[in-house]
Amino acid sequence: MNPEKIAVIGSNSFSGSTFVRYLLDKGQDVLGFSRSEEPKDVFLPYKWLHNWQDRFRFEQADLNHDLEKLIEILNEEKPNYIVNFSALGMVAQSWKKPEDWFQTNVVAQVKFHDQIRKLDFIYKYVHVTTPEVYGSTDGWISESFNFSPSTPYAVSRAACDLHLKSFIDAYNFPVVFTRAANVYGPGQQLYRIIPRTILYARLGKKLSLHGGGSSDRSFVHMNDVSDATYRIALNGTMGDTYHISSKETISIRDLVMKICELININFTDLIEESEERLGKDQSYKLDSSKIRKELGWKDTIDLKEGIASTIEWVDSNLDTLKNMPHGYIHKS
Repeated sequence: MNPEKIAVIGSNSFSGSTFVRYLLDKGQDVLGFSRSEEPKDVFLPYKWLHNWQDRFRFEQADLNHDLEKLIEILNEEKPNYIVNFSALGMVAQSWKKPEDWFQTNVVAQVKFHDQIRKLDFIYKYVHVTTPEVYGSTDGWISESFNFSPSTPYAVSRAACDLHLKSFIDAYNFPVVFTRAANVYGPGQQLYRIIPRTILYARLGKKLSLHGGGSSDRSFVHMNDVSDATYRIALNGTMGDTYHISSKETISIRDLVMKICELININFTDLIEESEERLGKDQSYKLDSSKIRKELGWKDTIDLKEGIASTIEWVDSNLDTLKNMPHGYIHKS
């Protein structure tokens, strides 16, 4: 099936904008929504395409404040598929003002879902959630709703997932869930570990390594995640969850060391160690056998290749990136 139009909620985010680019490459018509106006082109991979405007419409709409406008546009455009990347992220910051995370990730989402469940033109709703809902994992885990969240961010995401599960049971709401490992690639926000490491190395700044970088993570390139998300939208089983992950993990310390090797900089010159963040989970290991077997997906970009492409993006845009904020800026 080739949908005529796909709506992407959170199209300004790194994951959302990279997915929009993937869809436009597929020849899809795309309707994008985000709460903020479009950022600089350097952070919008779809704008790196020729004639991206021909098949893409952007509307600024905040789920917290502009739900009526958003639903009105959906009724006008009638997309068959909605993919929702929108959420307040950032684990550490969620401790400082947790009510913002619950407002955006639970209350606003529930209101949104209660509206779109009534739209008869929606074939599939893809809810992009997070492995943070599981808490720290012991070994490779399969998809489930057995949650053990350890931060306000993770609790808010788990609450929304469970709310949607109730909508499946009550209304046969056609939702599928994705939970991806750590995503990365060109265009990612500068406060994320891979682009931040590269940028700080180029600028001669010190990189803070929380807890010495001992936590284990699996990294998967956003191009591969976009391919997985598209397959899930078209052919995923309603009500199911799909893990999107590589089969390997790496400690944050070893990841930074790998980046240092690729750009020929001394690791000890770059990093300074700091205390671990409150509630940080030690490890996420997502078994991705299900999507590989059911939907024929596989990751095609290994970590070395993916880091190299991100280094190229940073170097090509260094004059722009060095003058932009490098840390997370919270918006209520």
